[in-house]
Amino acid sequence: MKKILIAAFSFFTISSITAQEYKFTTINDIENTQVKSQGRTGTCWSFSTTSFLESEIIRLTGKNIDLSEMYTVRNTYSDKASNYLYRQGKAQFSEGGLGHDVINSVAKYGLVPEQVFTGLDLEQDKHNHAEVVAILKSMLDAYIKNPAKELSPKWKKATEGVLDVYLGDKKDKFVFEGKEYTPKSFAEFVKIEPSNYVTLTSFEHAKKYDKFILNIPDNFSNGAFYNVSLDELVEVTEDAVKKGFTVELDCDVSEKTFSSKNGVAIIPAISSESKKGLKEIVKEKKITPSFRQAEFENFNTTDDHLMHIVGMVKDQKGNKYFKVKNSWGTNQGNNGYVYMSIPYFKLKTISVLVHKDAVSKDLQEKLNIK
Repeated sequence: MKKILIAAFSFFTISSITAQEYKFTTINDIENTQVKSQGRTGTCWSFSTTSFLESEIIRLTGKNIDLSEMYTVRNTYSDKASNYLYRQGKAQFSEGGLGHDVINSVAKYGLVPEQVFTGLDLEQDKHNHAEVVAILKSMLDAYIKNPAKELSPKWKKATEGVLDVYLGDKKDKFVFEGKEYTPKSFAEFVKIEPSNYVTLTSFEHAKKYDKFILNIPDNFSNGAFYNVSLDELVEVTEDAVKKGFTVELDCDVSEKTFSSKNGVAIIPAISSESKKGLKEIVKEKKITPSFRQAEFENFNTTDDHLMHIVGMVKDQKGNKYFKVKNSWGTNQGNNGYVYMSIPYFKLKTISVLVHKDAVSKDLQEKLNIK
């Protein structure tokens, strides 16, 4: 009996020594705005990229300004409706989108502060777009399937009317801090120049250093991506953070080892350690470009969520993680932030959006970024 107790004690002692719960320390922490909730919508693309632009405004002007996510969403729904209708329904029409859709919207429509356009009725405090998107799609399908095979000239006014009712009228002019702006003059005021932002990715089915259209469902606007090596994708992101630039991130969060509750995202080397790895440091899988490509092609990696990288941390063993700002509110994990390991980033990242100045001069030349 005594031997059994000693053995049990020894096993407990060894387990206690080898098991290491996460203890994170900050490497880089870039100023960013408060964590928000996208509510019951699929508009993470606007929340993440708007948060990214808010940090850009802080970096460029020193001003902390709460931008309207829903102004961009409302305008992008208009563009999606036109795209869907003109393609006769052979296109994506949903709540989803990508980071470059926000940049495109800024170029076309400008920006407004949250106080000018909330996208909510007075009695609402949470976003929910299920009804408005369903109504819009039904309307567009009716126009497309019109037995007369003739597009009604009223389609644009009708769809815009629905958006006005559910999200609000477009703003031609508004007052901010005592001065009148248009959305475009406000974008100029906060120094957001759309042409300064580039999207990078890493896939083997496209030529390295070429710019190509990534065929994923939410790329309704046919946005182009610069293709770099996987190591370069990580390097660009790390260097950007080191230099004080934040990064918008499009990635897959469907893995059980992405946990907003625990505030970590990892890829364990041994799958049986997945649950353990949410609380304790475990060895992670080595991610190769070929494995990353295979996971993309078998649809285990999809573009299902966009977030905002605002810093880096490390655990007590020196493993590095990106500090990722989510848009699911502050009641989860690290007050709404997730610490994403480098292996998770390498495997599950679809793309990153950065200011072109965050890209090294050498890589800019290879990509022909002007």
